[in-house]
Amino acid sequence: MKSTSWHENTFDLGDFELVSGQILKSAKLRYFQIGALNAPKNNLVILPTYYGGTAKGVMPWVDQQSSPLDPNRYCIVIPCLFGAGQSSSPSCAHPTQTGANFPLIDIADNVHAQGQLVERVFDNAEICLVLGWSMGGLQALHWAALYPERIRSAVAVCATAKCYPHNQLFLDSVTTALATDPVFADGHYSQVPHAGLIAFARIYLTWAYSQAFFRDSLYHALGFDSIQDLQSFWEQDHLQQDANDLVAVAKTWCSANVFRYLGDEPALKVPTIMLPSRTDLYFTEADARSDAQSLGAEFQVIDSDFGHIAGGPGRLESETQQVFRAVRDALCL
Repeated sequence: MKSTSWHENTFDLGDFELVSGQILKSAKLRYFQIGALNAPKNNLVILPTYYGGTAKGVMPWVDQQSSPLDPNRYCIVIPCLFGAGQSSSPSCAHPTQTGANFPLIDIADNVHAQGQLVERVFDNAEICLVLGWSMGGLQALHWAALYPERIRSAVAVCATAKCYPHNQLFLDSVTTALATDPVFADGHYSQVPHAGLIAFARIYLTWAYSQAFFRDSLYHALGFDSIQDLQSFWEQDHLQQDANDLVAVAKTWCSANVFRYLGDEPALKVPTIMLPSRTDLYFTEADARSDAQSLGAEFQVIDSDFGHIAGGPGRLESETQQVFRAVRDALCL
């Protein structure tokens, strides 16, 4: 029987220097933990969060009964992205850095902060796996590049090694749509920019799934009776999020580039598996394949018509089982 007791904690980083040279004041890293370190301190698993998601959205990778990530065997930690509302973010930063004053955060900044968490809270334990979907996958690849001596394996689901130009244009389209709402006021809003958030959600929806998903009414498999029901769900979800948080994390996503930290010989020194979705419209199979060749990573395609969402933690049974098989391979189970 799996333990299901997740514990929420906050790690105080103090004034944290960013890749840009700016300081994130009184930085805080929110994280969730289940399981405990073993005596050799070599059973730590890191599951970074994804865009627009909280730690709760990652937990199905552990809580699902068929998961190989057994908290009775592993110490599993979900660190929350800077900017996404749980760790330091525009909505909950130092008073001088809230809202539009929040500094630019790099993917590497998140990984450096997580590295400090491991060092100071988890006694510099050996990390047996970093597993992430989407922006979580970007973090997993950055972990492999930045701390190869500290992790044994990485699995990146529906992610590439960098944010490619078409991906950047997609992100620009949703954030520009948000910014056209006069209430947004360049991030200095005093009330929720409803129209901007709805426009953001509607555009994002068209990119998150594939053309076949809509053509073949695959939204029924997710519990929605119609496209309108699905659209309403996305709108309501985005209306619950802070607009500046969404913009801040989109900027982090846009800046992602693992190759920046690898030099002239980009091959990773850590066994890494990349699992793109065949129908992903922004972390494309072709880009991921090229990256895997450059990085020396194993490459496995998720053959799904659900687009980017195919790799989401616990969302689709067959796709989730493929991720679990890759996890077992990475952990040599």
